[in-house]
This record gives sequence, structure tokens and C-alpha cells, in this order.
Amino acid sequence: MVSNVKRALLGFACVVLTVGLLSGCGSNNSNENQSSPSVASSETPNEVNQTSDKPATIRMFIASPEYTNAFNDSIKEYKKVKPNVTIELQITQADYPTLLKAKIAAGDLPDVFQSTAGGELKQYAEYSADLSNEPLAAALSDNAKKNMTLDDKVLGVPFKINLFSLIYNKQLFADAGISEVPKTIDQLDDAIHKLEAKGITPFANGYKEWWVQKHIFQHFLDAESDNPEQLVKDFIAGKTTFEEHPLLMKYFDFIELSVAHGLPKTLERDYGTQVADFATGKTAIMTGQGAWAEEGILKINPNIQLGIMGYPINDDPSKSMIITGADVAFRINKDSSVLQETKDFFNWLYTSDYGKVWFPDVAKIISPLEGGKMPGLQMPVAMGELLQSEKAGESSVIFSLDSFHQKFGEIMQKYIGKDITKEQAIEEIQKAWIQLGEAK
Repeated sequence: MVSNVKRALLGFACVVLTVGLLSGCGSNNSNENQSSPSVASSETPNEVNQTSDKPATIRMFIASPEYTNAFNDSIKEYKKVKPNVTIELQITQADYPTLLKAKIAAGDLPDVFQSTAGGELKQYAEYSADLSNEPLAAALSDNAKKNMTLDDKVLGVPFKINLFSLIYNKQLFADAGISEVPKTIDQLDDAIHKLEAKGITPFANGYKEWWVQKHIFQHFLDAESDNPEQLVKDFIAGKTTFEEHPLLMKYFDFIELSVAHGLPKTLERDYGTQVADFATGKTAIMTGQGAWAEEGILKINPNIQLGIMGYPINDDPSKSMIITGADVAFRINKDSSVLQETKDFFNWLYTSDYGKVWFPDVAKIISPLEGGKMPGLQMPVAMGELLQSEKAGESSVIFSLDSFHQKFGEIMQKYIGKDITKEQAIEEIQKAWIQLGEAK
């Protein structure tokens, strides 16, 4: 009989492709065939640590299919610098935490893997190289480095500074006569009424994906507590309940509202469908996403005018916040047979002239580098303007493990599908937090 681990690995039928032939696996992302701009490199092979000129293959297993073309571009560029190094890239999104654990259990951990920051730093610490003294660590901003550090060791490479928010179509808001971005529930209800009066569906949801729920829920954690990390720890320890935190209960109200005023068959709508629903003007507000969605939206509708806003929580506008922070980490396998070559690649990407422009101009993400240039996209620009007068929430998604978040998302899918009641969902979530919330 095939073991569960082997079954999981056999189920992951992703073709490993080398430089120049990359494509996403296990994703419906609409960006995967988008061409990335090339950026000329000024580096020569002497600018990278010349540990060996023998052929070396670096295996990367990551969960960010929306950046496939950006990774492809960096790998092609590095081939010019280190022609003896081949980088094989496996990209998936669906069920990544389970697949990663299966690889670890099978003794097949790649040279580079991905995790969230925060709690998962501890979960995978025993597999992660200490990067504290690497040039890449010195190049990071303090904000990015903080979320990658455990016991004074830098155990992850932050991929980007993320932005989480509701995304709205400015033109559809204007067409509906919405002159003020809603920050309270009453204002949101009014906006919904005005949109529907114009025949516009308010919400684009992608609730077929489990991970969108963690992005939404963290806004309610931040609204509930000035110390969301401690609040999460209390849930993991079984010291508190949802009923003790009224603003967390508002999360369920929001999910119900978004389903009631969204397109039908919400559990059949994945990320790619959600992007299309929003970009084509079928809907006015996109839930559970952030800055990474902009490229896919613009590919469908280059003329769309995007706005960002926090989630309206209650009648207090200060509780409605966008969220920023470094929440995604690349981890280098400390037992990799090509450990130095892998460090060399990331040191090059995070310190070279090419790398400095790769983040904003090729990947088009908010750079984790100190003094990094901002991408010329609408959402990061709007974020910069908003933060001049408002505070951002904390990326509290990192305080729980993705194994919990996956279970959390699956529970919410049952709730949305009316297979369980709100009370049953809450009970299951609280049990999952205790069982899966932190590394044991």
C-alpha cells in the first residue's frame, strides 16, 4: 500500500523545468504567461563568490505562481553570471504546506523552500541555514529582517514587503456615486446599496482558495487587539474564545456579507476567476487579496483605476486599516549539497545592480531591501500616500502556522457552503488553533 507521504508526492505531478522554460504548476493564475521585462546586468562572474566552477543544480520549491516570469528572468540573468549553475524551479500553490511536509518526511527537501515568516521560522528552523552573516542580510531593511529573525538568527530570505487590503474599482465607485471610501460598516452597507442600484455586483470573492481567508481574518485580529501576536498565542494555548472578542465575531459577518452580495457559486471561484470577475468590471470590490493581484488585473484591463482600503469592521473608522509587512520567506536548506552555491545566488540577487531593480521593475513588488525603489504600480503608490496620514496594521497572519491557516480556510469553506453552523465553525477553528497553530 502506498503511504500517505508517498501518495502526496505522487499526487504532485509538477514538471520540473529549468531556466527559460518555467511555468506555474497547480495554479490558475492569470499571470503565468505574461512576459517579464529584462534588466541588463552589470555583474561579471568575479562579483559572485567563486566557490567552484563545477556544474551545480539548485532545486527550488516555492508557492508563488504569480511571480513565475520574474523568477524565470532572474534565473536566466544568473546563468550569465554563473553558467555552471542550473536552477530547477517547482511552483505550486494548492496544498503547498502538505506537499512541503511530505517532501521533508520523504527525505527530499529541496535546496530552497518557502514558508511564512513568524511562527513558521520556528517550525522549519532545524532545516534552515543561518544567513545572519551573509551579504543579503546586511542589505535588508530592518522591517523585513525583523520578521525573518529567530533567536538572533536570520533564518529566512524575505521575498517582498506585502500589502493586504480590499481592492476597489475607482470608476465603478464613481459611477455609483460613492464619493467617500467606506471605513465603517454603515458606510460599506451604503456603498453596497449604491452599487447594486446601478446593477453592479459589489464583491469579487475567490473562496475556492483556502488561503484568502487568512488574509481577510488578520484585519479583524488587528482591529481586535493592539497586540495581535499575544492574542494568537492565547488562542493557541486555549486561554480565550471568539465570544470574548466581539470584533473577531465581525469577521463572520463580513464573510456572510461578501457572499450575499457577490457573484453566485462562490466556492467554485478561484483566484484566477476572482481576478477576471474584478478586472472585467463584473464586480467593484476584491476580497482576500493584496498588491500581488495588480499585475493580473492590469493584464486583463490595462486601463482600470485601482484603489485600496482597509476592511470596515464596525462604527470606528480607525479600525479599518491596510496591512503591510514581510510575511513570505525563502528558506535555504542547511543540509543542501549545494549550500554555498545557493547562498551565492541569493546574495547576488539581493546585492547586485540587477537585484536592486529586479524587485520593483521585474517582479514589481515592494522591495525588502533598505532604501529599495518602489514599483510603479497603482497599489504600492496608493499605499505610500495612505501611510502618510494613517497607520498600517500588523501582518498578524505570520503568528500562526500555515497548517492552521489551511485548516481554517477549509473550515470556512464548509461554513460558506452551509455544511456547518457558525457555532460549529468557531469550535473547529479554536480546536485547530490549539492543534496546529504553532510548532510543537
